[in-house]
Amino acid sequence: MKYALLAGGLLAAFLAAMGFYTNRPISVEVASVESNVPVRVFGLGTAEARVLSKIGFEVGATLIELNADHGDRVSKGQVLARLAIGEQEAKVAKARAALEIAEVNIKRAEANLEKARAVLAQREEANRRKQALAGRDVVSAQTVEESARDEAVARADVSVAESEIASTKAQLTDARAQLQYEETMLRHRTLHAPYDAIVIERHKEPGTVIKAGDPVFTLIAIGSYWGLAYVDEARAGFLEEGQRVDARLRSRPQDAFTGRVVRIGLESDRVTEERRVYIRGDSPPPRVFLGEQVEFLITVARLDKALLVPEAVVYGFNGRDGTVWTIEEGRLRQRLVPFRHRTEDARLEIAGGLPDGAQVVIRVQSGFREGRAARAAEAPRK
Repeated sequence: MKYALLAGGLLAAFLAAMGFYTNRPISVEVASVESNVPVRVFGLGTAEARVLSKIGFEVGATLIELNADHGDRVSKGQVLARLAIGEQEAKVAKARAALEIAEVNIKRAEANLEKARAVLAQREEANRRKQALAGRDVVSAQTVEESARDEAVARADVSVAESEIASTKAQLTDARAQLQYEETMLRHRTLHAPYDAIVIERHKEPGTVIKAGDPVFTLIAIGSYWGLAYVDEARAGFLEEGQRVDARLRSRPQDAFTGRVVRIGLESDRVTEERRVYIRGDSPPPRVFLGEQVEFLITVARLDKALLVPEAVVYGFNGRDGTVWTIEEGRLRQRLVPFRHRTEDARLEIAGGLPDGAQVVIRVQSGFREGRAARAAEAPRK
């Protein structure tokens, strides 16, 4: 009996101690209001060029001259390459000869017209005289008829000469157009730089027979570098043009570069579910390598006052709201609260839903349950 009573007493003491231990007030870390908190969105992307062109000839022939190479700076209008022009020069000469023939034909047609008009004037005057003499019965009726017929033939010759003038003028216009076309095709045998640019790549070498449209050089406009960042759609809702961007090149991790958002793509990638964001640098490095990986941090907001909790302590977070632990009147409670911004270190901004005096727990411990006594301990500042 004594041993039973002793065992019962020990068990009761143990249970009392366990009850006291499990129900004692626990110290938990709570969030404090922070000031001037930047909200930045991460995007991984590459260095690109806004103006990039693969240029070539509009005609095909043998490439005989190249005046630029990889890395060269070229100015607008500078000759970059030439094609063989022998065949096209012959076509231009033939077109010029056709133009000269058309001009000569015009002069001949004008001379024929003058001659026909002179003959017509002579026949008209002869016809008038014979008509007058016929009234006095000096000439026969047959002579009068022949005179009128000669005048009609002369008038028809004038009409024919005028139509020949119109025809030769049309031939002259055609010859000029043909000459202009052949001269244009001759100019197409010379490749000029379309703008001030840097040669990124030379695709062909002298002696190569190229087809129309084959790229000969890849150019980018000087000063047209920009960054292309891919941002998760879930984080892209607050992106706007003009926002500040901090960038870090993979080849220069110690250097910091800044820029601004200049364009946000209107179409997201349907596979990766990312949005394209284009960024222009304020002070890009002197030499940029296209396609180099760049890390971008876009400042989408700056919070004057913010209450932030780690995303890891939020239960059932759906991108809009979730459940957090709070201390209310010295007891643990669970609250469903809405969120707005998410910082780059995975903390969520509470946008409301808390009663007055409530403190939000930022580190969940074992033994948490509704109604348990708790006291707040402010988290150490980083």
